[in-house]
Amino acid sequence: MAQIKDEKQYKAMMARIDQLFFETDEATPSDDPRLLELDVLSALVEEYEKEHYAIEPPTLSQTIISRLSENNWTQKDLAAMLGISAPRLSAILSGKANPTFEQARIISSKLNIDPAIVLA
Repeated sequence: MAQIKDEKQYKAMMARIDQLFFETDEATPSDDPRLLELDVLSALVEEYEKEHYAIEPPTLSQTIISRLSENNWTQKDLAAMLGISAPRLSAILSGKANPTFEQARIISSKLNIDPAIVLA
């Protein structure tokens, strides 16, 4: 299969995708050449972006800190809510310690954090 070789090609394909996006809509027949071209270009761009613009999932620490900020909680408040000591929470946030399985379950449940992030 063809692939995008450099940033110049990537930008050209992105410009064409933008153009095709506004030329088609939900009523466009699935066999319309523009829609087919849009599908092919989108697949090529997706592969290029996976390699050159990969987005790493957030760490547990980043996610918990985000929850603290969103809810205006202190670490002490959060430790009490999770039923763990403040020093233990601090160690988890700094990356010096990993949560136990039970702590991971509680963190995932009470903070609505994907278990994959908690257990990573």
